[in-house]
Amino acid sequence: MADLSQYTLPNSTDVCLLDCITAFKNLNDREKKYAHHISQASWYGGLIVLVQTSPESPGIFLLLQKMFRAQPVNELKNLATELGLSTEEIDALLIYAAGFYSNMGNYKSFGDSKFIPNLPKEKFEAMVYGSVAGKTDPVGMKALWNAVSDRMYSLEDRQRELGLGEKGTTSYFSSNCDLQDAEVAQEFLIAKNLSAYNTRLFKKCTQGSGEVEYEVRLASAETGCSGAMPGCPEDILGTHKFTPKGWSTPAIFHVTRGDYSKLMDLVAKNLEKAKGAVANANEEKMLSEYIISFTTGSLPAHKEGSRYWIKNKGPVVETYIGFIESYRDPFGVRGEFEGFVAVVNKEMSAKFGQLVEKAEQLLGLLPWTAAYEKDKFLRPDFTSLDVLTFGGSGIPAGINIPNYNEIRQDEGFKNVSLGNVLTSGYKDTKVTFLSDKDKELYTKLKIPSFEVQVGLHELLGHGSGKLFNEDENGKLNFDIESVKHTETGEKITSWYKAGETWESKFSTIAPTYEECRAECVGIYLCLSTDALRIFGHEEKDGDDIIYINWLNMVRAGLLALEFYSPETRAWRQAHMNARFVILRVLLEAGEDLVTVKKITGEDGNPDIRITLDRSKILSVGKPAIGDFLRKLQVYKATADVEAGKKMYDTYSDVHDNEEPHFISLREIVLARKQPRKMFVQHNTSLCEDGSIGLQSYEASPAGLIQSWVDRFPSTDVDEIIQELWQKDKPYFE
Repeated sequence: MADLSQYTLPNSTDVCLLDCITAFKNLNDREKKYAHHISQASWYGGLIVLVQTSPESPGIFLLLQKMFRAQPVNELKNLATELGLSTEEIDALLIYAAGFYSNMGNYKSFGDSKFIPNLPKEKFEAMVYGSVAGKTDPVGMKALWNAVSDRMYSLEDRQRELGLGEKGTTSYFSSNCDLQDAEVAQEFLIAKNLSAYNTRLFKKCTQGSGEVEYEVRLASAETGCSGAMPGCPEDILGTHKFTPKGWSTPAIFHVTRGDYSKLMDLVAKNLEKAKGAVANANEEKMLSEYIISFTTGSLPAHKEGSRYWIKNKGPVVETYIGFIESYRDPFGVRGEFEGFVAVVNKEMSAKFGQLVEKAEQLLGLLPWTAAYEKDKFLRPDFTSLDVLTFGGSGIPAGINIPNYNEIRQDEGFKNVSLGNVLTSGYKDTKVTFLSDKDKELYTKLKIPSFEVQVGLHELLGHGSGKLFNEDENGKLNFDIESVKHTETGEKITSWYKAGETWESKFSTIAPTYEECRAECVGIYLCLSTDALRIFGHEEKDGDDIIYINWLNMVRAGLLALEFYSPETRAWRQAHMNARFVILRVLLEAGEDLVTVKKITGEDGNPDIRITLDRSKILSVGKPAIGDFLRKLQVYKATADVEAGKKMYDTYSDVHDNEEPHFISLREIVLARKQPRKMFVQHNTSLCEDGSIGLQSYEASPAGLIQSWVDRFPSTDVDEIIQELWQKDKPYFE
């Protein structure tokens, strides 16, 4: 029987306002219109995440929208009291709804585990039927409840977390797909020079013939299996026979487009409106390419738009939109939709600008030779932004984009640090597993130390390191005669062939492996006095920042155990897997650099105490992280999946074979875990006089719910979600 407390959201979960009022007021009218229209595109596109997350998420969204749109939260609370719900149960209902909206589905965006309502099913049902929505449309609401309620509350093994095949639930693949199907599809996509970023995979078996059929469905406003897709092979749409390696008979692949068609159309139309308020030609060309991509399904067009985005240096309103991060695809190659709009914070951006100026100098400190670094560091835009809109499943603290390695390596990239996310979302309400002395310094310096880590992680972590590759003409981008493997001293024998990418080669471990590499760069380079000075930290203050940054990483490695599933022996979150790996590396370094001990807490219950010997960070910690970081880079650079995966899997393994017995410690971590904060975001609106207004909300579950009601006040979007939901149902039954 599952421990229900691990699958419900505590009523004590903090809700924070992602405040962007001052930044928005400082925009001129044109900038506000630009921000508004791209915000609209981001919100409509963000609804795609419902379909990407779980089969039931679109239906739950419809249920909540209909309930809360029909009457205010206060009226629903009064109804709940009349129906006999306790105060705790009313709060649980609101927290569930707020959590669902925050995660754009019923699985945590950070952790990929399912959450269910923390009140009896029959009481939730009574609320549905007793609400104004339930009384106005009793047949429709009953049908909706019956369609989603079982899955909403189900904690069957396969439905507890996101995963592929028997390991979990996913909507990136039909329910009959497993790892082999994902590998076969990837082999086909590489052969056809088609990216998986904006696709989903559905498996069909032809009766009698024994042939396996797949549908590769691309996201686009246009539908069907014919038509132009700029930059893509002309004959890619349609039916293909393809024989995977080791197969005696071919598989049939139908490449179609039109996934999320009506939502993609709304995204494109709002971007078209934004073109009337651009600041320059780069923004106009960027939006034009995005519109082509979202209309036709062409990922090359999105790449082209990203190139113009890189060229658009220092905009007042920064934005990015599309199928971006691949963390939640169990195979690690399909992107989740996200779109954001943010306003530049000039003071913090100035510090990041200084970091960019020092980038080449700091890159020289990394523990690999120049041959393993990019031929030329392409200085990116690096800004601190206050988020106005973030449509998607969760809001990060920093981003390094685009994720297309051929662009990142040869043409450039951008880094953004999301300042109001850092200041409002990363304040610990309760600090666990540290001594009282460490807690005091940690509380004081966590945010400033994390600002340093985010800057180094994004700019010099994700922005560093060369990939050795061979182009279509057989030309290598490195000198095979002179460049030696750092670990063997021999010539390089493996690299990326034409058509292969970092994601396609390392697939399932690529997201967490890369996050680990970037985190290691952050803690390694924060030891540089030059890096610390940029952020205003010198001498004793700088030493304290180093200590808290390393201590935070060690503590995060322990907290990461919440995101490991012993039943499936799988990690559910890329960043937390990475931080656990770093903890293992630092423990392996020995000399009591890091200790993790089980103790009895002040409350008499089992507790854990983490200690980091700050006097040994330079002498023991730095060489340990340096050696590990070098191996991460070398295996990545040389496409050595076998060696890289073997090493990474070893450090990722959670077991009780030796001290500190992580499986046992996991129970304590779970018992003392703190809920992840939720964010209430503003809404923008087009006023009758043509100006753009900004609506703010209280930082509470009710405020968060109301923001979503106001975001989609009409039932038009309900019909689109209903259609998408019904269309996909057969693939997940």
